[in-house]
Formats: sequence, structure tokens, C-alpha cells
Amino acid sequence: MHEFKLWAPHPRKVEVQVGDEVYPMTRTDLGWWVGTVDRAEWGSDYGFLLDDDTIPIPDPRGLEAPHGVHGLSRLYNQKQFAWHDEQWQGWPLAAAVIYELHVGTFTEQGTFDSAIERLPYLRDLGITHVELMPVAEFPGDFGWGYDGVGLFAAASIYGGPDGLKRFVDACHAHRLAVILDVVYNHFGPVGAYANRFGPYLTNKHITPWGDAVNFEEGGSDEVRRFFVDNALMWLRDFHCDGLRLDATHEYMDRSAIHFMEQLSAEVEVMSAVVGRRLVLIAESDLNDPDVVRPREAGGYGMDAQWSDDFHHAFFTVLHDVEAGKGYYDDFGSFDLLAKSLTDVFVYDGQYSRYRHRSHGRPVSSLSAHHFIGFIQNHDQIGNRAVGDRIEHITGMERAKVAAGLVLTAPCLPMLFQGEEFAASAPFQYFAHHEDPEMAKAVSMGRKRDFASFGWNEDEIPDPEDIATFHRSKLNWNEIGEGKHREMLEWTRALIALRHRSFSLNDGDCGHTSVEYSGEERWMVMHRGRVHVLFNLGRASKSLPCPLGAKLVLASNPSVNGTGGLVVLPPDTLAIFSSEDV
Repeated sequence: MHEFKLWAPHPRKVEVQVGDEVYPMTRTDLGWWVGTVDRAEWGSDYGFLLDDDTIPIPDPRGLEAPHGVHGLSRLYNQKQFAWHDEQWQGWPLAAAVIYELHVGTFTEQGTFDSAIERLPYLRDLGITHVELMPVAEFPGDFGWGYDGVGLFAAASIYGGPDGLKRFVDACHAHRLAVILDVVYNHFGPVGAYANRFGPYLTNKHITPWGDAVNFEEGGSDEVRRFFVDNALMWLRDFHCDGLRLDATHEYMDRSAIHFMEQLSAEVEVMSAVVGRRLVLIAESDLNDPDVVRPREAGGYGMDAQWSDDFHHAFFTVLHDVEAGKGYYDDFGSFDLLAKSLTDVFVYDGQYSRYRHRSHGRPVSSLSAHHFIGFIQNHDQIGNRAVGDRIEHITGMERAKVAAGLVLTAPCLPMLFQGEEFAASAPFQYFAHHEDPEMAKAVSMGRKRDFASFGWNEDEIPDPEDIATFHRSKLNWNEIGEGKHREMLEWTRALIALRHRSFSLNDGDCGHTSVEYSGEERWMVMHRGRVHVLFNLGRASKSLPCPLGAKLVLASNPSVNGTGGLVVLPPDTLAIFSSEDV
């Protein structure tokens, strides 16, 4: 026996189909429907019939979707899984070294279970937090996951809900926290049935994906409840340690209590209930420190957010980006990179040429541990025309400089899968749509977008071609070879240094100072008693370093010295310290 509940204020009649049988449901208050079915049990397949439709549609809160985004949902018992992580407490976010991965391309098999086999490697590398790109049920046989529609169901192609639980349980056994990427700013274009049930979307606001999620209009109480309950489910029932919220700047919410504030408050309560520290990380394009400011100080209470300004400032210094390349037009100088290291936001009230307006607000006294720094992530690789990585673009030596600064900068560092060994595989945009018209539209749109930047259409991978997906899978056989081994050893040494250094774990931006020459293309970053020097110029440079500081790491073996003036060859980074590390 099972009692079905469904929020569906739109239809006049709702029935639930269990197997091949149809049963009536009764409308109660505020658009809710209920119905008890004696023959329903765990594992039963079911769907809902709205009004006079004869084809059932899946439950928007369905926990398992073995038949895809259009098929029947399956009753799943959250309490049947046997967990082994009772003693797990997790890492403090301030100690984080985050590793973003895509389940489908992380291994050849592309499943939760196959990813478990690589967890000892991540632990030995020094990773503390594994961040999964979205795993909610999405259409097709492969994709990035940002077009999810079955938001409560772990993707069946990866191993379903039990597969995700096995992965999280194994992560905790290897002392790895798990952050799950969730998408609350839109539903995917295929299989998005939610708005047939109720006003999940509103045309009062338009986002890049169409109508905005309804966080503030009529019916928004239940819509907000839907997304908050989804977040709490991943944290409580799947034992995730945190969530990364995609594109929160597209949350259109003028409510007195913003959705992020509500979510933060309820996650704090859940943290007390489960007895573990739970975190929320936002992606935000607003450069507004209120996103990560505590609720008690008038903020939204997110624990951290991605720092795009650091990426843009650093990438444009590493690689000369031509004018007309979108948001990169606002960057490209050493002074802006220096500001991203000392002030986090480069644009904290200045005029942005790209936006044609002033942008941002100062971070002020907030710790840099509220911000995540990176030179690569799924967007910054996959949204390039051919999905090329930093080493493909700048070469090995500059890629090592990039890793060196990311892993010593004040913000919390994040790596993207394969970055640590200079993976040869690109990470390209891929999506699978069975509808030929949708598939054609995605493929043509991709070519059109990049043709405007001067790319030859024939060079742009077709997202709908399964070869694009397979091309993006990591080749683990190369990690012990040549430059891949060299980069892996360099990354492992950098992470180990960060973990054991007091200065490198200090999030106070006031304790970071920077010297640089944009003309000669060198920089020296002082972080307490650790000093990071790099030279991107064409000639060797003698750079200042405090006397008594000893060389602890260098990307070029020819570097030596103990402070004073240190000679750095081109495209070299060196780290000096007076700490006992």
C-alpha cells in the first residue's frame, strides 16, 4: 500500500496509474491531490494522468526514473540503503581543495560505480571535496546534466539512486566530501512536465532558458518548497556534504525572504539534524558579496561562491585574448590580476565595457574562503569551441604556472577533472536529443554561435554526435607518461604544500600583497611567510624575495636561491617560504 501525493493546481482531474491500472485521486487544499493504492509497493512503476489525457507523465518528485524522462516513475525506498559512514564528519570548507568531475566522462564506463575505483587516487592527490556536475535525470544517453527535468531522481544511466549512494558512501570512506551541482534556475527543454501540474515557471521574467522559475508569483510557496525539499533530500538521504547552485543570478526573486536565504536557513537546520557541517556554494555573476554574507549580517548566507573574476583576469594574462571575446574584454592586465588576489572582485563598482554599466560591490572584510578560485572548470573548457584545456592553449610551462597560482592564491582552489595531469582529452559540449528537430537546433546553434567568433564550422564538434562525448572521456593510461606524470607530480606537491602551510590557509585578504610589472610580465604574491613568484616574460627576470625565505617548489628545476633577488626563467613559477614546511 502506498499513499500518493501531488501538488497540481492546474488540472481539474488527476489519476495515478500504477502498472497498467488507473486509480482516482482526491483534491485537497491548495492544489494538492492524494490517493491510496493498495497494490502499490516499493519498486512499482507509476505516473499521473491529468484531466482526460490517456498517457501518464512522470512524478515531478519521483525518486527513480528507470524509463527515462518521459516514462513512468518508480517508487523508491530511501531507507533501504545500508550506509557505512556513521563516523564521517567532513572537512571544514576553509581546508578545501575541490575537484570537479563529470560522471559520464570521468571514467570509460561513465558510472558512479566506476568512479569509485578512482577515489584512492583523488585521496592521495590531496583532494578534500569532490564536486559532481548535475546527476538529476536528464534526457538522452549522454549530456552535461544542466538540462535535468527529473530533479529528485539520480540519473539511471549513471547508476540511479543506489549508485549515487554507493559513490557518496565510498567517498566518505576515503575521507572525501561530496558537493553536488544542482540546477534550480530552469528545467531542461525536453521532458519538462512540471509546469503542466502547477505554476513552476512564470513569464514575468525571462532567462537565457526561457520563462523563469516562479519564486515570487502566485503558487510560489509550493514551488520554493519543491526546490528546498530537493536540496534537503540530497543532503539528508544521499549524505551529500554540500550543494553547488548553478547560475543563482538567474533566480528572479523580489520576495522579502530571497530563495537563497530561505534555503540557507533550512540547510542550517538540516545540518543540526544530521550532525554534519553542510555547505552551499553559489555560482553568481552579480559580484555581490551579499550572496556569501551571513544572514545575520543581511546576506543570503551562502558559504562560498565561484570567483569568475580571478579566472578571467588570470586567463587573459596567461593567454592573449583578442578583442571581441565577450566578458574577456574587461580583463587582460596584470593590475586586474593583482586586484583579484587582494580584493577578490575585480569589478566592485567600476564601469564594465562588456556590460556597458558599472558592476559589482567591494567584498570588504569577507574572508577569501568564501570564494572558489580556478583556471579551469566545465564552463571555461566546455564552452570553448573545441573544448581545449589550458595546457592545450598555453603549453605545459604556463599550465604549470596556472596550477601554481590557483593552488597558492587566497581563494579556495578548484581543479577540473584531468587538469592535474594535463589530460590530453578535451572537454567538449555534448547533448543527446532523440527528437531530430531539437538535435538539429542544438547542433546548428553551436556552429552559429562560434562562427561569429571566426571559427571554421567544420572544426566545431557536433554536440549530438556520440563521438564528441567519447572524445571527452579521460584517458587514465597516460597519467604515468611524460608531461602528464610531470604535471601530476607538480600538482600533488602544490596541494601538499597548501595543506601544511599556515600562510596558505589564511583567508584574510589583508594578509596578501602583490608586486608586479605588467610591462615585464612578472608578479610576486606575498601571503604571510610564503612568497609566490612567476615570470611570463620572454626573458629571465631577477625578482625580489624576502631574505631568509627558502625555495620549496619551482616549476623549472633551474630555479634556486634563498631570498633576495631570485632569477626566474620565462614561464616559470617558484614558491619561497620562511615557514617550517
